[in-house]
Amino acid sequence: MEPIKITIFQAYLFWENVEKNLQNLALRLSSLREKTDLILLPEMFNTGFTMNVEKCAEKMDGPSMHWLYEMSKKFDCVVAGSLIIEEEDKYYNRFVWMSPDGSFVHYDKRHLFGMAKEDEIFTKGKSRIVLQLKGWKICPMICYDLRFPVWSRNQVDGYDLLVYTASWPDKRSAHWRTLIPARAIENQAFVIGVNRVGYDGNEVYYSGGSMCISPFGDVVYYKPEDEDLYTFTLNPKDLGNARNQFPFLKDGDNFSIL
Repeated sequence: MEPIKITIFQAYLFWENVEKNLQNLALRLSSLREKTDLILLPEMFNTGFTMNVEKCAEKMDGPSMHWLYEMSKKFDCVVAGSLIIEEEDKYYNRFVWMSPDGSFVHYDKRHLFGMAKEDEIFTKGKSRIVLQLKGWKICPMICYDLRFPVWSRNQVDGYDLLVYTASWPDKRSAHWRTLIPARAIENQAFVIGVNRVGYDGNEVYYSGGSMCISPFGDVVYYKPEDEDLYTFTLNPKDLGNARNQFPFLKDGDNFSIL
């Protein structure tokens, strides 16, 4: 494993306006002056969190996928976030991990937010994935997945970094601030949550609070309110120190999820 540089983009999103969002995100990303390995965007980064799939869904060869590729190629790094994808007459809240060579991997949101009727419109994912970057094993998840610890439960040789891309409302921000550190401590991994800011078309307010928490539960990065583009480095020795000092993972229960 090598040290890994990660850029969190806590972005303001324009409601159901793909063109404007992609333009704004590209403009802000153009201010990056240091090399990074991974750029993380919020949930539904191109539209905001909406159930209007007729207007906002794209195919896997749509403009937002091309934009992800162009950004990944431009900055020579992985660019990742979720968007609405239509595939075989089904809709998915899909996290896409785009590499500079144009190859990509995806994860479909497992836990769909019933309070917004997401579960009535979208098809839930069937499996989680673990990705590799600079020797790090990275497990991506989406927003509401955060509330379900069994789905993210780590095991020995499972993952080193857990990532949540989110549209998490301010009214439940106390839960966000509690659950992300909990996932880091219980899974002995770094955990990143990248959220959005501003109001959406339903007058729901998002106050950011994007963060990175260490396996010890220490704050590496935290940003409430305001748009923010921030790059930091995670060091594998810090991960090793936590797991060597407190080797809890080996004592966990073995289980499978149907």
